[in-house]
Amino acid sequence: MKVPFVQSYWLRRLLASDPGRKRLNQAGKATVSLISSVFTTMMILNLLDQQTLLPSIISGIAGLMGIMIVMDETKEKKQVTTGLLALSAGIGVTLGSLLAWNAFLVSTLMIVIIFSSFYFSRFGSRYFSLGMIGFFTVYFSSFLQLSPAQFPWFYVAIVIGVSYAFLYNFILFKDSVQMLKRSMQSFHRQANLTFQLLIEIIEDPEIKESRKKKLDYNIGKLRKYASNVATELNAQDIRKLWPGLKPNQLRLYVFDAAMFIMTLSDSLQKLKKDDALETVELRTILIEVISTLKNADVLDEAHQEQNLLEAEKVVHSLRQTIDDLFEQSMDQPEGWLYLLRRIEAIATHVTKGAIDVQYYIRDLSAFDTIEEEPAEEEEEEEEEGMKPTTKKAIQSLIAGTIAIIVGYLISPIQPYWVLLTTFIVQLGTETVGRTYLKGLERSIGTVIGAGIGFILAKLVSGHSELEVVLLFTVIFLAFYLLSVSYTLMTMFITMLIAFMYDLILGGISYELLEARVVDTIAGAAIALGVSALIYPTRTMDKVSEVFIDYLVDLDAYVTEYVKSFQKMASVKGLADLAFDMDEKIQTIEDESKPILQGPGGRKYSGLPRLITLFTAINYYAKHLVASSYQKNFQYPDEVGLLFQSMEEKLSHNIQVLKALIETKEISGSFYNLQSEREEIERRAPGHQENQGDLVHHLYYIWKINQALLLIGEELGLDEKNKES
Repeated sequence: MKVPFVQSYWLRRLLASDPGRKRLNQAGKATVSLISSVFTTMMILNLLDQQTLLPSIISGIAGLMGIMIVMDETKEKKQVTTGLLALSAGIGVTLGSLLAWNAFLVSTLMIVIIFSSFYFSRFGSRYFSLGMIGFFTVYFSSFLQLSPAQFPWFYVAIVIGVSYAFLYNFILFKDSVQMLKRSMQSFHRQANLTFQLLIEIIEDPEIKESRKKKLDYNIGKLRKYASNVATELNAQDIRKLWPGLKPNQLRLYVFDAAMFIMTLSDSLQKLKKDDALETVELRTILIEVISTLKNADVLDEAHQEQNLLEAEKVVHSLRQTIDDLFEQSMDQPEGWLYLLRRIEAIATHVTKGAIDVQYYIRDLSAFDTIEEEPAEEEEEEEEEGMKPTTKKAIQSLIAGTIAIIVGYLISPIQPYWVLLTTFIVQLGTETVGRTYLKGLERSIGTVIGAGIGFILAKLVSGHSELEVVLLFTVIFLAFYLLSVSYTLMTMFITMLIAFMYDLILGGISYELLEARVVDTIAGAAIALGVSALIYPTRTMDKVSEVFIDYLVDLDAYVTEYVKSFQKMASVKGLADLAFDMDEKIQTIEDESKPILQGPGGRKYSGLPRLITLFTAINYYAKHLVASSYQKNFQYPDEVGLLFQSMEEKLSHNIQVLKALIETKEISGSFYNLQSEREEIERRAPGHQENQGDLVHHLYYIWKINQALLLIGEELGLDEKNKES
């Protein structure tokens, strides 16, 4: 996991903060595309002795949106959509200008575009992208009231903008390969950062709360980085970087490395509390294990196996040390010895996996015979009732009509800002709660941005060069921080508007920005009101839906794991499924934010505990992956029958819980698996060299079932519904 050495913790923290520099790459491309479009258009129109400012603005919008709004699944589809943006933008400029004399016609056109964007997005994101640029060009051209004689110059401006977007997206920065490489480097930086903290915890005789908080923060970051890398893996990019390596091998390596660090974090803190690390020999060997893996060049194409071979020897020494400790306390082993066993098990698996990865990277002959992994065909389930896109389209139609009316009442001269805000707040907000949260964040960001923008615009007014620099700076910051904070993004966009008003109108007034703030709040309120009254999707319903989806994955996950002990199933898919489950936990957290941060917190006071229990299950489930690769499990036939019983009862428990969440009704009893646990612990052989420890590897199965039982209790399952 070796990366270029950087001494400062905070510098390393900064380098790892943007995995693969995705945000920097996207925001940088968007800003450079906008700048290139604006200045190229200005230069060409200056040479032709034409007006430059307004066409340059449209060109900049085309260049910016050509980077930011194209979201198709494949590169080929993205290229087609990018080309079609020019056509959609050209039609928007034409219709917006021709209908500008009649506010009713312009309003109707805008609402039709919004409705169509949502409705036709069922057929692909392309239609939504085309609708977005069409809406914005209609908005600007109706405001500018262009004459037909100006159309050709605006068409040229649009083509320039879209051409730059195409150039930067698909020719100059066609760097998905490099982005994957940078993502892996960010993951390794974050892993090494956390490794260093773990070494400090072992070396320090005290348990410092500040270091524990820093470690927990870095563990959370590492989990996100692992998920981020896993979603970017594709066979084509991996071949170019590491010939012979398959996506599932690299995905498993990333998962194992992250899980090893998470296991170390949890186990070391418990070992510290139990005074298990008082032994110098144990501390030394644990530090050696961490250090050798920290210095390993796992994805280095060069033949440098020394660190990994050293890691393998150190892990073997750790195994021997643990065996000696078990022999010394054969009658009643200390509980912390099993924590060491878990560290050793996953360290062995990580080291072996890393060695396999290096072998496939170097063995180019394997690349000649490597088979394409079959693409998974997604089965489209026929949705009952109205499609979400249709609901959103109807909501947008009603909200748009109200927004136009309110816009005229507030500001007859510029009535469309309310509609613009309503449209933007409706984007990506499936539930009432998400709409509320996004509207609130947008309103707060607009208020703050209006204040700062007004002051800065006044200070730099008349200094066009400085104002243009600030304008491009806030655009970059807005899109760089888009995925970090919607409030900050809105703040910078509002500052951008302040600078644009000053440039276009030759000055800015407090009343003008105040009107935009009022329009924004009104638009957000309209979007919220319509989402709450017209085909509403309650936030808790959405959260429950994701809970159920998670349980479906969990059922497949634990079933596959338990079957692996009976030699009836492959466990190769566990790591991929674990990433999917990780994403669902993140979705649960995201969808729950409006309830936890909003006025619904008291009504759903049990939700934080439910989320905690599902997160705990996810933590336990991920620990099973290392165990799933253990071999040589030997046990009596009676234990084999217990596995079948466990599998059936676990699946039954999950089904009961799903029904309880979905219908609020108890559909059966809940098994606590206590009898199976006692029988397995009584009959299973003890740990020996080269023989799997059944009790150890089933520990987290019991923990998962206990957490499922606690969720059932939280939802109303009582004692009479429990069986042993």
